[in-house]
Order: sequence, then C-alpha cells, then structure tokens
Amino acid sequence: MADFFNLILTHTPWFWLAVMIVSIIIEAATFSLTTVWAAISAFLMVFLCQTPLPFLWQVLVFFLITIVLLLFTRPFAVKRLRIGTVTTNVNTLEGQEVLITKKITQFEKGEAKASNGVIWTATSDGEGEIPKGTVCVVSRVEGNTLVIEKNKKTCYEMSIR
Repeated sequence: MADFFNLILTHTPWFWLAVMIVSIIIEAATFSLTTVWAAISAFLMVFLCQTPLPFLWQVLVFFLITIVLLLFTRPFAVKRLRIGTVTTNVNTLEGQEVLITKKITQFEKGEAKASNGVIWTATSDGEGEIPKGTVCVVSRVEGNTLVIEKNKKTCYEMSIR
C-alpha cells in the first residue's frame, strides 16, 4: 500500500489526469452535470501539483474547488442547458376545461375531451363520481391521464345527447 502511495506522490500530474478522465467517463455515462466539475478541478490540479504543495493539501483543494463549482455553477448550467426536463405540450392542458365523455368513478377511469378535440383518459382527483356531460378543470397530467379535480367551483353539468 505504501508503494502505491509513493507512486502517486511521484506521479501526481498523472494521478490528477486519471481522476479527470474517470470523472469525464462517469459524466458521459450519467449526464447529470455532477462529475464534470470534478473533471475541471482535476484539470486545474494537474497544474497546481507542480507547486511544492503537499499531496493531502492538493486533495483538499481539489474537493474545495469541486464543491464551489458544483454549488455556484451547476444551477446555472442546469437551467441554461435544460438538463433533466422534458417539456411537452401536454402540460398546457393543466387548468383547461374538459368535457367528460365517459363517466369517471372511484375505481374506473373515464374519458375527457379537451378543447382541441382530443379525447384523453381521465381520472378523478377525489373519491367522487363525475358523470358524463360534466365540464371540469384539469388539475394535473400524470403520464397520458388527465387528473380531474371534482368540486363545485371547477365542475358544472351540460346536457349531452
């Protein structure tokens, strides 16, 4: 074990280069924008290790730079690159009125027709039953199912033939 540690101490630029490569490989596999900051820190450490700074201090500086980069630049990068969010047009249905075309019960999904004419699978947010012909508001979308909130403020009945 001591021989391995001595090898690292004599070849610290190669050690930091290896840390950088491993961090890049992990980032490429996960796309989570976390280990890329360690790769940047390791790149900086390749140059910093040329100074007479002891190895344990180098490790401490590496972790400090990584944490600072992670805390201060990751939120900006995630927002700018839109990592982890997939936006679709289905989110525009939230808050819209829909017409119930097939009765929704506590144990059975029904159907609702959106204003664009598309018929969606729908379920009730509460335990109540929503009869056919009721106009309700979509509270949220879960997958391909509209979740309808049944209350007196958001639902009213229409006559459908």
